[in-house]
Amino acid sequence: MTRSKRFLDLFCAIGLLLVLWPIILAIAALILIMDGRPILYISERMKSPTEAFQLLKFRTMTPVSSDSGVSGGDKIDRKTRTGPFLRRTRLDELPQLWNVIRGDISLIGPRPPLREYVERFPILYSSVLKSRPGVSGLASIYFHAHEEHLLARSKSPEETDNIYSHACIPRKARMDLLYQANQNICFDISLMLKTVFKKLR
Repeated sequence: MTRSKRFLDLFCAIGLLLVLWPIILAIAALILIMDGRPILYISERMKSPTEAFQLLKFRTMTPVSSDSGVSGGDKIDRKTRTGPFLRRTRLDELPQLWNVIRGDISLIGPRPPLREYVERFPILYSSVLKSRPGVSGLASIYFHAHEEHLLARSKSPEETDNIYSHACIPRKARMDLLYQANQNICFDISLMLKTVFKKLR
């Protein structure tokens, strides 16, 4: 990560926290009242092919000890009362601003993958993870809704994994590598603005 990209991340993340802290506290209180503890969902993700970190999100599902893989139609019964709204508006990702400040991820980049997929597709992710993962990016803006539509059809963890592995990972990787080839500060700012405007819509 370049110094200019890191400076932009810190400047924007700290600024957003200063502006959005009342909303973050309100969401935390709403989850506590309507869904109980825990408020946060902590998931291991990879920031490089060999380095893991703990990604923070607001909890949108009931916790189970055997949880694994990405979220698909097989997990729909586990959504909390606040979960659908938080996931639809992507407000569940606000705690990731702390991950940005820590340097685990950037504001813009490929979405940080689960370890199991990095280990299953090492050649692909050795290229994708040359860019620091991000809260948003090309794939998040242009493929996220279609990915959710594809995964919503699955009825079992095996089907979810099959759809994600064969239909989602390759398409997202192409977008991530396209971003990597064209990455610069102006491009990052434009993707930030597109992310905000998309959420507002």
